[in-house]
Formats: sequence, structure tokens, C-alpha cells
Amino acid sequence: MRFSFYTLGCKVNQYETQAMEQLLRGMGHEICGFEEACDGYIINTCSVTAVSDKKNRAVIRRCRREHPQALIGVCGCYSQHDPAAIEALGVDVVSGSGGREEFLNMMLSAIADRQKRTQVDNALGRRSFEVLPAGGLSQRTRAMIKVQDGCVNFCSYCIIPYTRGPVRSAPLELVVEQAKQLAEEGFREIVVTGIEIASWGVDLPGKPGLVMLLRAICEAVPGLRVRLGSLEPRIITEAFCRSLAGYDNLCPHFHLSMQSGSDTVLARMKRKYDTARYYESVKLLREYFPGCAITTDMIVAFPGETEEEFGESLAFMEKVGFAEMHIFPYSRRPGTPADKMPGQHPNAVKEDRSRRAIAVADSMNLAFRQAMEGQVVQVLFEEQSGPFATGHAPNYVRVYAPGKNLHNQIRFVRISGPCLDGVQGEILCQNQA
Repeated sequence: MRFSFYTLGCKVNQYETQAMEQLLRGMGHEICGFEEACDGYIINTCSVTAVSDKKNRAVIRRCRREHPQALIGVCGCYSQHDPAAIEALGVDVVSGSGGREEFLNMMLSAIADRQKRTQVDNALGRRSFEVLPAGGLSQRTRAMIKVQDGCVNFCSYCIIPYTRGPVRSAPLELVVEQAKQLAEEGFREIVVTGIEIASWGVDLPGKPGLVMLLRAICEAVPGLRVRLGSLEPRIITEAFCRSLAGYDNLCPHFHLSMQSGSDTVLARMKRKYDTARYYESVKLLREYFPGCAITTDMIVAFPGETEEEFGESLAFMEKVGFAEMHIFPYSRRPGTPADKMPGQHPNAVKEDRSRRAIAVADSMNLAFRQAMEGQVVQVLFEEQSGPFATGHAPNYVRVYAPGKNLHNQIRFVRISGPCLDGVQGEILCQNQA
């Protein structure tokens, strides 16, 4: 049978989609494009904000409109949070954010008997890590390994602890085995992902920490780049940096979750650090990983955020000097404490603060790319853009260089300056790095 996937949301969702694709292929089924005629369409949803829910519904409605006779299955955080809303859209199979193999079997059964099915568990009751095949989406040069699921931070704006449940960690031996397998399959980079990877190991015997896992991965696949997913600032200590600084294959790109540069806003968000602790993490990373890219996310116009507090965030952004930022206007998420907080801002304020924050972020991004001029970096090429091969440097800056037929190859490139959404340069030699 023919199946197609549409994925919304985070890297964990992307990982779980590719895992489901592998499982279906292993059963002898074909994976097709979302616009093609298929027996079943699977939509993997996100529910991090109310805006995400709106996008989910739009995709589901479009799929039903364009494929009225096909079977549609929906899984992910939105269906975990509100399965009744999914059922109301005429979906045939509804599952949540866990039990992927069971969900696929439900899809196959529904195709056979045309009976609707809904099965969503209580995420807060989960205690075991769901093992799925690691890998990459088609034509990708990098693969993802999911090492952890769940979160117990319960930030005031976030629904994810309720849709993903408590922390569950993949055993170290399993992660190492999957990393070696990906190396054998020809991937050149591994992305270590999870809902909150800094908590890896807290539920395992002896409570091993993330450093132990990362050292094991880097040593198991010395020829592959190892890139980290989002990190909590509190995990960045001198011991963390000293333990990992010696690994050449650990990418010098650290996405440190921030959300606000104002201490009073961070407190209302129930974040477990302040700006002083955050900046300490930044300084440590730059000391042990010189020239590293530090990226982050920030929410503007959080309930009650004053103009003074927003100004504190802008000033802190500039103090840190991020390589790249994703700026999000606060989006109300029913079911979270922040949704009931006073001081909800109108869209005009959200748009104004987003625009001003993006302007600062864009300026810092350009400065970071300009600082790369003259550097020689190893680029993992992924795509072709006209006469240019494009890929990413270890710091995750996109690089454009004249060349062809370089997919999944690494080359030394001398950077000449910024361009478009990255930098441009010249390949120094044709020998693979």
C-alpha cells in the first residue's frame, strides 16, 4: 500500500516520522509525496501553541478535501491533547504522541475494514522509552537519534509536559548501537534530539548525565559530526565544557533555550534560571569552544511584559551576541497557567515587539556571518542551488560554494563573506575532508 506523511513541529516529530516511514517500508509498503494518490495519509501534529493547532487543523481539512476517499490518520501532540477536536474533522484513525508501531497497525486495520479508531493514552502515566529506528528523511545527509522523551519543567506557557509525559531516557548502549548503524549507512552527521535532552539519564540506574552519553557517541563514531539539540542553560558547567571540548567531531553549535532576557519575565514563565546564570553558560561555551555559534529562541509580549522588561530582553540579546535567534510572539495555549495570566497583549503589541526583536537578531546574525570571512571550514554539502553546492559548516551556518555532485561529501571551504541566508566561499581542494 501507499502512504504519505505530513509533519508539523519539532525535530522529535521529524525523527518519529522518519521512524514510521522505516517501519512501513519494512512491512513492504511504499512512501509517497503528500500530493500523490495514496491509500493512507498520516499527519504528525504539533501543539506547542494555539497557532500550531490552527495549522494542524488546516492541514487535516485540506487533506480530507483533496483526498475524500483516502484513509487519514493523525498522531502527535495535538491529538494527544485534544483527540475530540481531531475526530470532529472526520479523521479515521486518531492516536497520540506515543505508541507509533501500534498506530501504524491501527492504520493498516482501518484500511482493511474502513472502521474508525481512536486510541490515546494518559501521557503523564508513561514510564518507558519507546524504541524506534534511528535514521534520516529521504535524501538527507544527517540523521537524528532520539535519546530522550518527556519533560517535567512545567513552564507556565507550555503544554508539552502534559502531551509528552515525564522524562524517559534511551539506554546508552542502544544510542551507541544506533549511532554506529547510521555511520555504516553513510550518514555524515548525527543530531542528538529529544524533548529536553539535558535531562537524559535522570530516570536510568545510577542517573548517568548527558556528558556520559555525548562522550560515548563521539567516541563510537569519530568520523561523524555530532550536533546537539536544544539545551537547558543550567547543564552548561565548567565540567560539562571541559569534558567535551576535546572531541573534534562535536559541532561547535549550541542552542541554549532562553525565552526571555528579563529576569522578572523568566520568573513568571517558571524558567529555572535567570539572565546571570544564562550568561555564565555563554561565557563558558565561548571559553572552551572558541568561535562557537550560540543560538536561541525568545518569546516576546508574554503576559504582563512591560515595555521596560522588553527593553531588558533587547539589551540582553545584544550583550550575548547570538549567532541566530528565532523570535516568537506569545501565543495563548489553553490548559497552561499563562493562558489565565493578566496582561494579555493585543496583536499590535506582539507584532511591534516581534519586529523590533527580529531587527536586533538579524543584525547579530549578519555580524556573526561577517566574522567568518577568511576562515576555512569543513562543509557538509547537502543540496544544489544552481551553480552552487550548499551545505552547513560545523557551526550550522549555511555555506554556498561553486561546485556540483557534492551531495553528502565534506570539503574544506574558505569563506569570502556573507550572502543570502548564509556565507559564500571557494572549495580549496577536491580531496574529501
